[in-house]
Amino acid sequence: MPLTSLPELTAKFTFFTGKGGVGKTTVACSLAARAAARGRRVLLVSTDPASNIGQVFGREIGADGTALTDLIPGAARFDAIEIDPEAEAERYRESILGPVRGLLPPEVLATTEETLSGSCTVEVASFNRFVDYLTNEDVTSRYDHIVFDTAPTGHTLRLLSLPGDWSNFIDKGAGDASCLGPLSGLEKNRQTYHDAVAVLSNPERTSLVLVARAQISTLREANRSTGELLEMGIKPSLLVINGILPARAATDELSDSIYASEQRLIDGLGSNPELNAIGAVPAVRIELNVRPVMGVEDLLRLGVVDDDEGMSDEAPTSKPHPSGSASEPQVGLSSLVDDLAEGGPKLILCMGKGGVGKTSLAQMLAVELARRGKPVHLSTTDPANHLDESLQDRIANLTVSSIDPDAVTERYRKEVLSTKGASLDADGYAQLEEDLRSPCTEEVAVFKAFSEVVDTSRDQWVILDTAPTGHTLLLLDAAGSYHRELMRQSGRNDSATTLQRLQDTAVTRPILVTLPETTPMLEAQSLAADLSRAGIRPWAWVVNQSLPATETSSIFLRHRAEDQQAVIDAIVEQADARVVQLPVMTDRTL
Repeated sequence: MPLTSLPELTAKFTFFTGKGGVGKTTVACSLAARAAARGRRVLLVSTDPASNIGQVFGREIGADGTALTDLIPGAARFDAIEIDPEAEAERYRESILGPVRGLLPPEVLATTEETLSGSCTVEVASFNRFVDYLTNEDVTSRYDHIVFDTAPTGHTLRLLSLPGDWSNFIDKGAGDASCLGPLSGLEKNRQTYHDAVAVLSNPERTSLVLVARAQISTLREANRSTGELLEMGIKPSLLVINGILPARAATDELSDSIYASEQRLIDGLGSNPELNAIGAVPAVRIELNVRPVMGVEDLLRLGVVDDDEGMSDEAPTSKPHPSGSASEPQVGLSSLVDDLAEGGPKLILCMGKGGVGKTSLAQMLAVELARRGKPVHLSTTDPANHLDESLQDRIANLTVSSIDPDAVTERYRKEVLSTKGASLDADGYAQLEEDLRSPCTEEVAVFKAFSEVVDTSRDQWVILDTAPTGHTLLLLDAAGSYHRELMRQSGRNDSATTLQRLQDTAVTRPILVTLPETTPMLEAQSLAADLSRAGIRPWAWVVNQSLPATETSSIFLRHRAEDQQAVIDAIVEQADARVVQLPVMTDRTL
C-alpha cells in the first residue's frame, strides 16, 4: 500500500513529541523546510538536549537563532534556534538561589540546590523559553509558522497548571513538596503559563504531532503521552510512524521478519487495546532511509517512495564487528547471567529511557537466573506494566509483581493528609491537597513502594524494571526534605537505607539499557551522570536491538549496521563498564 504523504503545516504552532531515536527532529526539520520552500516565514525551535538540527542542515545553530533562509530555494525567512535545556535550568536555578545566597545556612542552601537539580527544573526552565514563542507578540508576529522539536510533556503541563499561590503556601510551612524547587519560582509567571497552556490546547492555533517507530514499545510510549495530553485538553492531530522497513529491503530471514512484524503492527493499530488512545489519531507512514536524512534535499524528499533509493548492489566496505577483541562489546547475556548468579542474592536494576527494552531485558535475566535455581523476584515501577505475569506459573523459583503508581500514590496522599494535614486550617489543607496533585507526588509514593521491594533483596535475587533516577534518590535523601520528614514521622527511614543499599557495589548491579542510535545514547549518558551524583555507577550497559550483532545479509540492513556501529563504539569508549549487545529480534519469547 502506498505511503501517505506528510501533510503541509497549517497551524501557527506545531509541536513534535516522541521518545529518543524515533526521528522527531528529522520529521520536524522536514516539515519546517517544506513550509519555508513554499515561501512561508518559519521558525524552528528545539529544546532537545540531544538536538541535531545543526547536523541535519550542516550549519551550527545557536541559542539566539541562526538564519537558514539561504539554504532553501524560494524561502522568505527560515530561522532555527537550539535552546540548551541545562543552560536554561542553570539560569532558572540562579534566579531562585541568587537572592538567598548568604542568607541561608550552607546545609539548607545545599538541600535547596539539590531540589533544583532534577528533571522538573529542566522541564520548567525549558518551558519558560517556550513561552516567548507562544505568547510574545513581538516574536510570533515575525513568523507564519513556529515549529517545536520536542513538546512539553503532560507531566510538565500538569505541573504548570497547578493554580495555587505557592510562595504563600511555602512561606506558611505547609508545603515543601517534592517539586519545591521548581514551584518556588513559578508564581511570578503564573498568568503567562496559563496563557501558554491555553494556546497549546487551542486546535485552531496549535497542532501536536506524535512521532513513533513501527515497534510496540515506542507506540506504547506515544499512547501513554497521548493519554497525558488528553487529560490536559490537548488532542494530538497526527501520528507519524517513522522508519518503516521498505518491502524492497526484505531480502533475508531477518529483514523479512522485521518487515512482516512492522506491517502486522501497523495494520492492527486501530484494533489494538494497548494503543487505544492513538488508534483514532490520523496516521502517516514514513519509510526508513538506508542512510540518515541529512541536508535540504533529503528533508524535502522525506517520505517520498523511491524504489532505487540507497539500494545499490554494493555492500558496506567495512563489516561491523560485534565481537572479537577485548575492547569490543560481547554479544548475548550469558556472561552477565554467569556473574549475576555467582555468590549471594543481588539487586539488579534495569534502567533507561522509555522504549529501549528495559522490560524485555529484566524478564530475560529473571528467567535465566530462575532456571539456574536462584530464587528471583521480578518487579516493575512502570505505570504501563508490561511484565508477563504468567512467567511465575511457567518458571520455577520466579515470582512476579508490580507497583501500581496510581494505587500507591493514592495511599501516600491519604497518609500525608492524615498526618501533615491534620494541623492545617481549611486554606492550608486545600493547598496541601493541591500540592499532592503535583506529578512529582507520584515519584515519592512509588519510591516508598520501591523501597519495600528492595528490602527483599537480602534473601533473593530482585530484578527491578524501571528504577528511580539519581535525582529522585538524592532528593529523598536530602536532609530536611518533605518526604524524609514524613518517613521519620511514621517511624521509618526508607530513603537513607534504600540509597545505601543501592550504593552497595557488593550486591547492587545497575544495568543501563539503550539503543544503538545517537539520541538514546545521549539520553543514557545523561542518566548515567544523574546516577553518578547519587553515588551509583552502571555495572553494565546493554545495547538493545543491535544490527551489528546479527549476521544479516541484507545490504540495506548492513548499511544501517555500519551507522549503528559508530554509536556502539562511542558507548564502549565512554561507558567505563562492560558493554553487551543484544541482536535485533522481532519476537522475543520466554
